[in-house]
Amino acid sequence: QVQLVESGGGLVQPGGSLRLSCTASGSIFSSYLMGWYRQAPGKQRELVAAITRRAVPDYADSVKGRFTISRDNAENTVYLQMDNLKPEDTGVYYCNAALAALGVDYWGKGTLVTVSS
Repeated sequence: QVQLVESGGGLVQPGGSLRLSCTASGSIFSSYLMGWYRQAPGKQRELVAAITRRAVPDYADSVKGRFTISRDNAENTVYLQMDNLKPEDTGVYYCNAALAALGVDYWGKGTLVTVSS
């Protein structure tokens, strides 16, 4: 079992930055594929960025060049640095931990990011 707790959301003006954190407890963090998803009002949840256990990142086209995902296995934490934020980045951001070998998939409760002037 893995528990995920996100933090770092808030209100920011367009062009601003935020750093989200997701801390995991209860299992071997380093083994998991970690991801950040977001859900905008009235829209489906979408993948924003993911990072493999070997720290290889992948990004949605809409955030490439603006967002950076990283992980600190010693701290059981994954980060999402978000720069040059746009109003369309607004939504609830969820942390996900997945381990395909065991068929498990865990979610945090989410943190709200609002980009508005």
